[in-house]
Amino acid sequence: MKSRNSPGAGGNGDPAPGANGGAKPKRTIRNAVLVGLLGIALVAGGFLFNLAQIWNTQTAKTEISAVPESPTQTATTKPSPTKKPAPKPVKPPPPPPLPMNILLIGSDHREGDAPAPNGLPNQRADVLMLVHLAADGKHAYGISLMRDLWVPIPGYGEAKINASLEQGGMPLAVKTVESLFGQKIQHAVMIDFEGFRGITEALGGVDVNNPEAFTSTHDTRQHFPAGVNRLKGQRALEFVRERYAFVDGDYRRVANQQLFLRSTLAKLLSARTLTNPVTLYKLVNTAAKYITVDKGLNATALASLVYSLRNVRMQDAVFFTLPTAGFGTSTDGQSIILPDYGATAAVGAALGKDRLGQYAATLGK
Repeated sequence: MKSRNSPGAGGNGDPAPGANGGAKPKRTIRNAVLVGLLGIALVAGGFLFNLAQIWNTQTAKTEISAVPESPTQTATTKPSPTKKPAPKPVKPPPPPPLPMNILLIGSDHREGDAPAPNGLPNQRADVLMLVHLAADGKHAYGISLMRDLWVPIPGYGEAKINASLEQGGMPLAVKTVESLFGQKIQHAVMIDFEGFRGITEALGGVDVNNPEAFTSTHDTRQHFPAGVNRLKGQRALEFVRERYAFVDGDYRRVANQQLFLRSTLAKLLSARTLTNPVTLYKLVNTAAKYITVDKGLNATALASLVYSLRNVRMQDAVFFTLPTAGFGTSTDGQSIILPDYGATAAVGAALGKDRLGQYAATLGK
């Protein structure tokens, strides 16, 4: 029999450290957990790094701060694939400066369309929406601009606002909206029909509560019953583009676009989407192929922007259409929408003072 002081026993008769589940195995378990967590962190870091590389190398970029005097092909490039460097730790992105204005452009460009006479893509803005993120980081606003709104286009005289994209690409579209409101736009994002279909498919569809049943007059003539509709792909595209099925035409079309965007942003920013690597990869990989952004919206800036929206509840976001003065006819016979100069000036002032919520509250009163 071993004595209390014999080798292999502690002074109190208990097993020595390391024997039968003592301190050494506890340290081993703890170390194994730490190694496991480190492995997870490295895998997650590598995954996010890969997403950043996809965004930075595959999205088309354009400079929005300057518009060429004689529009030529905008410097929009798809960088060549490069060898991926090994992932390395990066500091969390700093929060973006708020308030911020972002112009969202839905282009009517289709694959195979011939270029316009000026060499630019043959496209007009089917959707124009200015998104304003308030300085408090808790409120977001979307201002829809009617595509037939008659406005001055810098360097070209008066025309429908959607023609700015055709005449000078994204830079001129941005400059036109900046001139309209007298406010700076920090970022711009443009997507065409094919990209729109792809992104909604990658999201698995978006549920939108349709207030009024209608049948689309586009392509596949989709029917949309009143109530909640799951929209993706071609079905989603026809929902946001339809106007001829409504008495109020384009006004109803932009209202449906607002419904769709609210639901889309809510799903994009949900924890279910942001923590699902499969969905995230599909989204980034799909979007990067079809989206054009300003040169400042790289992966770091995008991550910072998404993080800044963490306190914005999309159900509380406010969307409205820029008030207009009704329908009219241009001197060359085009059917146009007349601007409400007073309302436009008021919106511009509210944007500048970050008081868009106060202005929106006056609508309909």
